[in-house]
Amino acid sequence: MNHIFDFLFGQYSTYSNLDIGLEIIAVIFGFLSVWFSKENKIWVFPSGMISTLIFVYLLLKWELLGDMMINGYYFIMSIYGWYIWTRKGDNNQITPISRTTNKEKKIGVAIFLATLVFVYLVYKTFDKWTSWVAYVDTITTAIFFVGMWLMAKRKIENWIFWIIGDVISVPLYFYKGFTFTSFQYLGFTVIAIFGYLAWKKHLNNNRQIV
Repeated sequence: MNHIFDFLFGQYSTYSNLDIGLEIIAVIFGFLSVWFSKENKIWVFPSGMISTLIFVYLLLKWELLGDMMINGYYFIMSIYGWYIWTRKGDNNQITPISRTTNKEKKIGVAIFLATLVFVYLVYKTFDKWTSWVAYVDTITTAIFFVGMWLMAKRKIENWIFWIIGDVISVPLYFYKGFTFTSFQYLGFTVIAIFGYLAWKKHLNNNRQIV
């Protein structure tokens, strides 16, 4: 039993109690954020902002630049998404769940490619191309950037990007030594699957009403 515990949490022996506590708090609020997103609730953004702010601090301290940029971007997009989700259109209706248009798909591709270039330049500047992890970080950062943008615009396809990014992040964070965060992404994967199904059901029900 001790061997299993050491395998999962042994790396935390070198961390301060404050950092461990902050990571757990960030994970809890991260779970809340994804759950609120699944339920199509506006609380996805304030809870997510708390989680991302804590992770920005921790990841900067741990010198994980790609992960830090992801969370910094989440925070900025949460402000944007909060505005979009509460904005009322000409018919006085709050922005509804919808599918991406062809124009938005092109923008998504542009965001993905621009993110790859941006992260590459950042890693190159700070000499972080030291292992295969940097390459995976670059790809997951691009995936999550597109996913967050789509979620802010209330597009159902955001869940597909979350699922792909979450599946990659589970073993990645465990390899990096952040077991609690790895468990978080495992939970995110499950919630994201149910989130996609819930939003798809919502879309189908609205189509039938119309």
